[in-house]
Amino acid sequence: MSEPTLRDVLAAALDQARPDLAPRLQDDPAAYLELVTLARDAHSETGELLRAAVVSARRAGCTWEQVGGVLGMTKQAAQQRYAVPDEPAASPQGSARRATLAPLTAFNEMRVLERAGRYGWHGVAFGPMYFLVEQSDEQWEHHRAYVGTGPLRDGGDWQRIGRWGWWVYYKRPLGIPPLPGLTDVHDLVLP
Repeated sequence: MSEPTLRDVLAAALDQARPDLAPRLQDDPAAYLELVTLARDAHSETGELLRAAVVSARRAGCTWEQVGGVLGMTKQAAQQRYAVPDEPAASPQGSARRATLAPLTAFNEMRVLERAGRYGWHGVAFGPMYFLVEQSDEQWEHHRAYVGTGPLRDGGDWQRIGRWGWWVYYKRPLGIPPLPGLTDVHDLVLP
């Protein structure tokens, strides 16, 4: 038996997302419009995955020439389409410091975010193998949950950071001053 292709896996994911749709395609023309909507949403999600993968590749040290080569475009075209600043603009308050924590995996990211939160850093964005964090004047708690698992464990003032694959990430301020003594937030990634 051969390995499933990416197309097979994506088709299975779409079928799992809407298990009621395939049987209705035989008799219900409106079901095709639902299929178009589902495919459109999947296209949007894979576009976001591609953007995040490019950002991760760049942060891992890959050149724009390498990225462009994989994408079948020039390095200039890849850079124009996918470049993001290494240090995003400050938050609306104008004084926030941001940093990228990488490399992170599903196995260490929550431990790193827990430590970062104690020092006043909280997640604001993320992608494959990284989290963008912002410094504040209070400690933060982070939480990761499976998509569709319902409300967070104990209510509270949780703020959704976003969704990645089958995970949804949340954060909440704790109203406690951050711990002192952290000189470089990137040290939190080390074991």
